[in-house]
Amino acid sequence: MKYWTMITVASGLTALLSTTELQAGPIDASRHTHPEKVQLVHEAEHSVDHAWEVYHRAALGGTVASPDLQAQIEQHLHEARTLVTQAQEAADRGDAGAVERLVGQIKVHTAQAIAGSKEQKQ
Repeated sequence: MKYWTMITVASGLTALLSTTELQAGPIDASRHTHPEKVQLVHEAEHSVDHAWEVYHRAALGGTVASPDLQAQIEQHLHEARTLVTQAQEAADRGDAGAVERLVGQIKVHTAQAIAGSKEQKQ
């Protein structure tokens, strides 16, 4: 097995095991002053979970196009997770504008991560 393939598989397994507990669960938006914004953040959180799953399948399958692309994908995914936390805090504060801006950024990062994960080796 090639060195980079082993690194890719090991990285994928590590990422899979480290994020298993981080998936979005059910929410109770009724206790918030802006339940629609809490729901928006929750949906963004699920999109991040989905992007991680797409990436894990590609990493475990050894189909990520290159180690550089793998690093870029992981950066997008980590940035998206950070933005979810910020969006949750903005929703808790009732800052609807910040929630919408952050969710938009989350969508960009998840879309780029999914597109990169689907890019095949040449």
